Amino acid sequence: MDESGFRAEYAKSDRSTCKGCHSTIDKDALRLAIMIQSPSFDGKIPTWYHMGCFFRKVKPSDAQIIKGFDNLRWDDQEKIRKKIDGTSKDESKDKSDEAEGDSKNFSAEYARSNRSTCHGCNSKIEKDLVRLSRKVSSSSNHSATDQWYHIDCFKEHKDELQFNGTAETFSGFNDLNKEDQTELKKKFGSSTINRKRKGDKTLSSTTSENNDAPKAKQAKTEDNNGLTPAEEERHQKKEQSELLWKYKDALRKEVPNDVLKELLEHNQQKILTGESNLIETVADCMAFGTLEHCPECGGFLIFSHSCYHCTGDVTEWTKCTYSTRTPTRKPFDIPDDIKTEYDAFKSYKYKKRDRILAQVIEKQVTITKTPDVSRVIQEPTYDSNLPLSGYVVSSAGRLSSSVATIQKEIERLGGTYSSKIDENVGIVISSKDEIEKKSKKLQDAEKLKIHIVSEEFLNEINNDRPSIIMEKCKISTWGILPHIRKQTKANEEEKLKSGQKSFTTASNKSDSRVKKSVPDKVQLKLKDGIAVDPDSGLEDTCHVYKETETGDIYTAVLGLVDITRGTNSFYKMQLLESDGGQKWFVFRAWGRTGTEFRGDKVEEFGRRNDAINAYHAIFLDKTGNNWLDRKNFQKLPNKHYPLEIDYGQHADNDKMKKLLETANLNIHSKLSYSVQELIKMIFNVENMQQALLSFDIDLNKMPLGKLSKNQLDKAYQILTELQTLITSRITTSKTPIIDASNRFYTLIPHACGLGSLPLLDNVELIKTKTEMIDNLREIEIAYSMLDQSNNTIDSSEHPIDVHYKKLKCVVEPVDHNSDEFKLIEQYMINTHAKTHDQYTLKLRELFKTAREGEFDRFKKFQTLDNHQLLWHGSRTTNFAGIISQGLRIAPPEAPVTGYMFGKGVYFADMVSKSANYCFTSKQSPEGLMLLCEVALGNMYECYKATTLSASTLPKGTHSTKGCGTTIPNPKEYYHTNDGVVIPMGHGISSDIRQTSLLYNEYIVYDTDQISMKYLLRVDFQYKY
Repeated sequence: MDESGFRAEYAKSDRSTCKGCHSTIDKDALRLAIMIQSPSFDGKIPTWYHMGCFFRKVKPSDAQIIKGFDNLRWDDQEKIRKKIDGTSKDESKDKSDEAEGDSKNFSAEYARSNRSTCHGCNSKIEKDLVRLSRKVSSSSNHSATDQWYHIDCFKEHKDELQFNGTAETFSGFNDLNKEDQTELKKKFGSSTINRKRKGDKTLSSTTSENNDAPKAKQAKTEDNNGLTPAEEERHQKKEQSELLWKYKDALRKEVPNDVLKELLEHNQQKILTGESNLIETVADCMAFGTLEHCPECGGFLIFSHSCYHCTGDVTEWTKCTYSTRTPTRKPFDIPDDIKTEYDAFKSYKYKKRDRILAQVIEKQVTITKTPDVSRVIQEPTYDSNLPLSGYVVSSAGRLSSSVATIQKEIERLGGTYSSKIDENVGIVISSKDEIEKKSKKLQDAEKLKIHIVSEEFLNEINNDRPSIIMEKCKISTWGILPHIRKQTKANEEEKLKSGQKSFTTASNKSDSRVKKSVPDKVQLKLKDGIAVDPDSGLEDTCHVYKETETGDIYTAVLGLVDITRGTNSFYKMQLLESDGGQKWFVFRAWGRTGTEFRGDKVEEFGRRNDAINAYHAIFLDKTGNNWLDRKNFQKLPNKHYPLEIDYGQHADNDKMKKLLETANLNIHSKLSYSVQELIKMIFNVENMQQALLSFDIDLNKMPLGKLSKNQLDKAYQILTELQTLITSRITTSKTPIIDASNRFYTLIPHACGLGSLPLLDNVELIKTKTEMIDNLREIEIAYSMLDQSNNTIDSSEHPIDVHYKKLKCVVEPVDHNSDEFKLIEQYMINTHAKTHDQYTLKLRELFKTAREGEFDRFKKFQTLDNHQLLWHGSRTTNFAGIISQGLRIAPPEAPVTGYMFGKGVYFADMVSKSANYCFTSKQSPEGLMLLCEVALGNMYECYKATTLSASTLPKGTHSTKGCGTTIPNPKEYYHTNDGVVIPMGHGISSDIRQTSLLYNEYIVYDTDQISMKYLLRVDFQYKY
């Protein structure tokens, strides 16, 4: 994926307009562009400027980061270089004015502390030493930061820092004492000595006692004697540019496009669209030879920016990632009939040459004026030398390194360290133990949705951009990328400022927005059980067309994901028929998933067959498959894939939500009030939506009620495949992992805004996504039950009672004054772990449960020894599935990685250990928990992660016990009349030293060993 944010080329017509001065850019004139996100599709578009207008807007730090720079004529390359270097002649300014401008970018001062790190030698700059700075600005957040250096280190790197000034150029120079001023003059020269006087012919630009001032340039000899390596390379680049333009001018003058295509086809080269691309490709072949095909996939290579990259596909899901700066070539062959017909080829003889390619060393830009070309906040520009540039990082809890060491490392990597956690912080380094404790800092981080990463983050950050490493090392269940959080805040502020809701379709040209919230509530109008997409504007007058004979519903949602190119696109389409049956419409919408960068279109037809044919043609164009043969769908490269979801044959969420609230008051529920409230809580639609959002699921493409079990099972299979690729290390190539990641994100649409989808290349990320699918399965069950009950709205039975029956479980409230209630309440109080002190638990309601058929299944384990009453916690949204279908073991498709002791059902004897899995917060402080009688039998004791199953448990054992360092005091255990142990003692040390667990875990691999006894409604009373 080409990430350059700038373009340079010669205008292909006179139709473009400069965004700076708003005047026409003439055909063939040099124009430069800033690339911005398109408001109407998933991609970037250029905003063009005259060269002068461009540099009044932005100033790239290196000409080579401008795509197309090397394809310009040499004179124009020189003009751009001089603009960037600050050596361009301007009659309105003399050299002293330019030096004054440079002083804004370079400064000198005494170090105020010993916390700053030199970017040259990476060592500490001691307090009160003179330090020199170069200000660096980011193209994404437009803020300038100081890069500090020792004096000698700055002098050593002054060429790459583009410093051409003298000692007086540094702002703050006059604030230094005389001795330090003299030292700087010795190192960098003085403007008082070498300022050029009128009439001087040649004068050195700087004077130094070290004799490192550049000498006056000598006239070149014909054999280039006396040139430095840099000057020699520059000379070669000039000759290369002139040779290429000699060929390009000749080709443009007389050779038709069809002949250019014939030449490329004859030499087995990639044929690109557009005259300029054809000319560029043929000129490259003439100058350097034709390109051999990709050694990895056999695809075509093309020149792009600073290398040659493959345009082929390794699979139908994934582009080839091969690129090279030294491609294998062979002579360019011109057929005799073409060679004799065109002057451009008559004297041509192939000569072996290597193309000199640019070294892109930096991707930074200085903003000279805040651009208004886009209001989109993007990820900070990535610099491999300073990967944390633009990021504020904090830490929490006890880590293997001291805070001072972590701070120093963050600053060395270009980041800023913050001791407190606020909205400016983008990353928090912590540990899983600290997350389990839910300290005040991590509570704040969760509230702000800041990523929590492990210490490994600081080691991994040198391997890739922060957004990818953040996901790779993420240990929290929450987290939104910093630039997306900033965008969300900016959107909210913009709305408050304007007082209006902006429209986001391409037609109204509004500001683009990144979505990160529940979609706006739209009252879907169902006709024949199918919802018309409200974006069509035809929901009042039309219905989705349904084929009478086949029952085919003409509606589809398509997805296209390619991590390497940054693609995360959707495409929706519907064939609509007017309610009168006399008009037909084909509606389509497209854009970037999880954002409002989108467009749409409606086409009207007077004949049904014309509309059907148009719909078929669009589906074929987007997928490469025939609509009528879609059951045998074959994914094709660069084509969309249809999501296997239920296309809206459900009642809308608002109606479902109101179902439990607005029942006929004349019908009375037969359930107790506390059970009624429990049913409302379990089937709360808003909670389901928020749960999906917490997983970064795009609710527009995969809303409630549209989750396909088959699709979730496929996602499990892909995660298992990824786990095998990661752990087996069969290949060092990233391609199989990229391919599987593309498939996963296509099946389960994720909303990452303008950021990159993280590559699923580590075990922790596989575990997180596995937990996500686990929860999605439960939500799918809950919503399906809610929807199935919807057909009883007009029944004589109360809707709450209908939903209760769907659970197939007797739920009875326990009297608060009973001994039974007090016993369970005491169990909860006693087993609250000391490390989980961020909240206390209050038992709000206790329910006895008896699941249908469970007693008979549990009976066969009744005689097994060691029955205990143990805790189990889960999200509230999971309990409809848990109560109705019982606690279940992950399916065979699911990877083993997500489970510490293999695929089983997990329990705890410390209440807060399980309570943390309820995923409550200060904003949503209510949760549900279970107490189950578990037939443990002989337990296999483990002290670290071990993958087990029913078939691999040691002979004679029936369950696994993960042994922790803290256990309930056995002296306080309670034994029921039927022999069940309630381990309700206060926490004490287990005297186990070698374990990796803080608290006990109990795992069974047969669900018949579980008997659900109590359901608890619990208030989490957060202290801060």
